[in-house]
Amino acid sequence: MKQQAQQLFEDIRAIRRDLHEHPELSGEETETSKKIQAKLDEYGIHYFTGYAKTGILAVIEGARPGKTVGLRADIDALPITEKADVPFKSKVDGKMHACGHDAHTAMLLGVGKLLQEQKAEIAGTVLLIFQPAEENAPTGGAEQMMADGIFDRYKPDVLLAQHVWPGLPAGQVGVINGAIMGNSDRFQVTIHGAGGHASMPHQTVDAIVIANQVISAIQTIISRNANPMDSGVITIGKISGGYRYNVVADSVVLEGTIRSLSDDTKKLLKKRFHEIVIGSAEMMGGTCEIDYSDGYPATVNTQRWAEVVRASAKKQLGEAAVPEVIGSMAGEDFGRFLKKYEGVYYWLGTSVGDEQKPLHDPGFMIDEQALSVGTGLMAQAALDVLAELNE
Repeated sequence: MKQQAQQLFEDIRAIRRDLHEHPELSGEETETSKKIQAKLDEYGIHYFTGYAKTGILAVIEGARPGKTVGLRADIDALPITEKADVPFKSKVDGKMHACGHDAHTAMLLGVGKLLQEQKAEIAGTVLLIFQPAEENAPTGGAEQMMADGIFDRYKPDVLLAQHVWPGLPAGQVGVINGAIMGNSDRFQVTIHGAGGHASMPHQTVDAIVIANQVISAIQTIISRNANPMDSGVITIGKISGGYRYNVVADSVVLEGTIRSLSDDTKKLLKKRFHEIVIGSAEMMGGTCEIDYSDGYPATVNTQRWAEVVRASAKKQLGEAAVPEVIGSMAGEDFGRFLKKYEGVYYWLGTSVGDEQKPLHDPGFMIDEQALSVGTGLMAQAALDVLAELNE
């Protein structure tokens, strides 16, 4: 599979670059979907459409009966103006594949071509899942695809997904038993006080002072309520409020996110967040409104299948290419699939070195040599999982 994927490198790269030049946002992936369908037609792979509007389920049925493994790639881009200096730079102002979904899609198409050509030797079924709206948190596209019946006809025994990872060199793979990505909740808090003249604060209830108290107080949730051995993050990303320098603000809006790896920690952080925000506002004479959104659940790998994928990676790439890694608090819609089906989400190293920018940065780039690595590994992992399932 590794050698065959290397032979497909030019084709996979061409697909990736075309998608990169023509990014489409969550829920708008019409042309992207058409391009995927055209490639599936070219490869002779049967497929179904209409899941979460632009999503696709392609099916490769082996010549012999067996279990079913599903492989997912996300297909949407982000509302970012690209700054990367590459010849295939985004041609759509304000839209960019800054999270590698173009690479995920191209690699999954490459996997499809490889496995379709070898389906006479496959025992079981391989599903290719092209998912829209992964970036549209907290809604996403996974739940809608399942609601639209994507697995009604073909139910997967195991699901796999890979994600380009700038924290690992090209050619390396990160696999974790258990949680690899976090619960990703978001909130908006509106604090209400009473405005007035800056010179007469005793006649007011300063919403900015209350906001300051709230921001400081909620940080104690991590340091004094959560178990130090459990990971959690609370971040305020945006503050809006006030009129001018000599007016006491009557309202302030705070926006932020709460991340965790376990459901128990998530429940604790959410509970204490509400208690502390409401209590702090009332203690200082104000009131508040909390709009809290439960986002993507943690992406929790099934240990059995994580071990299989790890073994596949070591077999193809060598022991040194599969280092020990720790999880991330970033959110991932694939976690919703793994709430209902066993599976594995793993990272594919794509770092370009010292000039590497993080995911979602306008200058984000990947080492394209990793495209054949990811294609070969996913194809091999799919076959290895099927072999294990069919024993």
